[in-house]
Amino acid sequence: MAKSMISKSVAGISPSATESTSFLANQMKRQGIDIISFAQGEPDFDTPDHIKKAAIKALEEGFTKYTDVPGIPELRKAVVDKLRRENGVQYEDSQILIANGGKQALYEVFRTICEEEDEVLIPTPCYVSYAEQIKLTGAKPLFFETKEENNFRPTLEEVQESYNPKVKAFIINSPNNPTGSVFKEDQLKKIATFLINRGVYLITDEVYEHLIYEGRKHISVASLGEKEKEMSITVNSVSKTYAMTGWRVGYAAGPKDIIQGMINLQGHATGNINSIAQKATVEALNGTQEPVQKMLQEYARRRKYMVEKLNQIKGIHCQFPDGAFYAFPNVSGLYGKKYDENVIDDDLSVARFFLEKAHVAVVPGIAFNYPDYVRFVFAKSMDEINEGLNRIEKEIELLY
Repeated sequence: MAKSMISKSVAGISPSATESTSFLANQMKRQGIDIISFAQGEPDFDTPDHIKKAAIKALEEGFTKYTDVPGIPELRKAVVDKLRRENGVQYEDSQILIANGGKQALYEVFRTICEEEDEVLIPTPCYVSYAEQIKLTGAKPLFFETKEENNFRPTLEEVQESYNPKVKAFIINSPNNPTGSVFKEDQLKKIATFLINRGVYLITDEVYEHLIYEGRKHISVASLGEKEKEMSITVNSVSKTYAMTGWRVGYAAGPKDIIQGMINLQGHATGNINSIAQKATVEALNGTQEPVQKMLQEYARRRKYMVEKLNQIKGIHCQFPDGAFYAFPNVSGLYGKKYDENVIDDDLSVARFFLEKAHVAVVPGIAFNYPDYVRFVFAKSMDEINEGLNRIEKEIELLY
């Protein structure tokens, strides 16, 4: 009997549900079907001109060679300045790593601090890649479910009930993907204190920090005190804030020994990230932030329209997200309905129904370890949002 060609760790990885949904929608598009996709979390805006010009300048000046693995000094300093200015946390340049997007930075954190038999505590709903990245390290994702009535924010009691001595780290994603929920400062402080007193690291994913609505405030856990800073690894990127998803620039900040371990890992995995993208990111962080505010204002308008419209559709209930650019409605009101002899009985079948009949792509909640919901992206034009929701409403009226 031939040995498997694939390692157990890689064979155990589930494909990204957001990527899979987008792939299926794109296949249908190639067949000539008019698909409106609310599946992939990507700004529909172009990268601001001043950032693109910085990249062009770097290219014209021949900045096309290898750079230092942890990032060019100019960019590491720009991240240090950004964290001090916007988040109230002081780091040294040596505590910063520039990575190929926030996703790579997250994996390098898990790979650096986790051993086999360790557990990482994750509130759900959660970003689709956390669990698979953790499993690749030999550690185990340990999920606990937040509640919609708490706006999907984990409570201290839920953390206490889920904790055990094997827990090595806790993931904080605020604003959250897929719910948009934002931690409150007092809540964050209580949970952080409980976990730090037990030697648990706080891994904080802050990629949506600038996309927050109605006067709410983003709090970096590392800003809460020296103990919190010593036990925190902050991960961020420029993808969502500056509409730079294709540039693949993320960064991490944390204790010097952990960051150095991540640098060593990255040195053997990818080396430095794209030289030109690094120069563009310096401009993104140091330059005018006016385009960010304009994008945020437009997202706020779309958020209001999408959530209000979703709540007018029979069988769907949605609360307003605090941040990010996702709506996460409960669709269990559609269960038991039929179309073409197909019975809708879970969030997967709801997503399939939307795609097959309305030609609208969404991501089922089970992808985020939270069934009975689906995720919509409102980083789309108002015309697309209006058309897509009208299609869904029309097809729901035909269910029997």
